[in-house]
Amino acid sequence: MFNYLIGGILCIAALYMFIPSLISRMTGWGVFRKGKGKGEVAFTFDDGPHPEYTPKLLDLLERHQVKATFFVLGSQAERYPELVRRIDREGHQIGIHNYCHTSNWLMLPKTIRSEHLDRSADIIEGIVGTRPDHYRPPWGLMNMFDYFRYKEYRIALWSITAGDWSSRVCQTRLQSKLLEQITGGSVVLLHDSGETVGADSQAPQFMLEALDEVLPQLKTRHLRFVRLDEMA
Repeated sequence: MFNYLIGGILCIAALYMFIPSLISRMTGWGVFRKGKGKGEVAFTFDDGPHPEYTPKLLDLLERHQVKATFFVLGSQAERYPELVRRIDREGHQIGIHNYCHTSNWLMLPKTIRSEHLDRSADIIEGIVGTRPDHYRPPWGLMNMFDYFRYKEYRIALWSITAGDWSSRVCQTRLQSKLLEQITGGSVVLLHDSGETVGADSQAPQFMLEALDEVLPQLKTRHLRFVRLDEMA
């Protein structure tokens, strides 16, 4: 009896958590993760806004004339509304990354909807006057209901992640990884905060230094940097 119970729990877990995430990562079904425009690249930044790193990132993007997409946490937007207003004012796209950085594997669909998606959308809309329509689940982890319950949100993952949450990677390999992997249609995952579980608090500073070197080199490839909602 005990073995049947454990087997049933594992089957439910696989259906609710593992299989949906595996499908979305391997096939891209139900999510957006790569553009079709050969000359377009979308830089996306998760986990902010952060009072130290987001202003530096915005300065860098302005200097290089790059438009990007920020998947913000509702709790951070609530704490730093002036940064959200600046992101919007400078022409970047704002998406949702849950109210706090909690995995969708650990919550019921109703909780995700009311306490994370709708709550965060209300906060962002109250700050900038526009309701976000792009959503990225923390860690890109989805459950089976994410595909069907959030039709007003486009679920966006990525095609390139370079490990920029690690200071060691940022200092030694991030620049080369980005230059090697980015091509037309790439959706690049980076982070403008190092306060989430598993991240190094100073990693965003090293990410900024690497990105400052990478962007001019990418421009020589005639790539255009766009928001996700502009990507073909």
